[in-house]
Amino acid sequence: MSRPLVADTGPLYAAVDPGDQFHTRAQRELNQIQRQGREVIVTFSTLLEAYTLVLYRLGNSSASRWLSEITAGTALINPEPDDYWEAQARVLSLADQAITLFDATVATIAIRIKAEVWTYDHHFDVLSVPVWR
Repeated sequence: MSRPLVADTGPLYAAVDPGDQFHTRAQRELNQIQRQGREVIVTFSTLLEAYTLVLYRLGNSSASRWLSEITAGTALINPEPDDYWEAQARVLSLADQAITLFDATVATIAIRIKAEVWTYDHHFDVLSVPVWR
């Protein structure tokens, strides 16, 4: 099996919302990920962020369906305590950028496990993380 991908919130949300500007792209990429046999890893912090977006934008039933699907077919990973400290250091070192702790945590984990990030967010380039394209 090839290297895993750590998913950012953007593609996870776009894949479920037909009205999202990246919906078609996310669907196409999901098919490509499956064809390549790539494992998608979702951090619990990303799961929380994405679920909240689905819940508030698409409603309870969509959120419940999405949560059941994502937790059944995706590897979930909990950030380690040091990941949060490293994420904080990354955010503070790039104080001139609007980088969230969510993104910095995903970047830190991706670097630690030597994985690419599946994202549409340019901040991961700023964070010097390999991005899957």
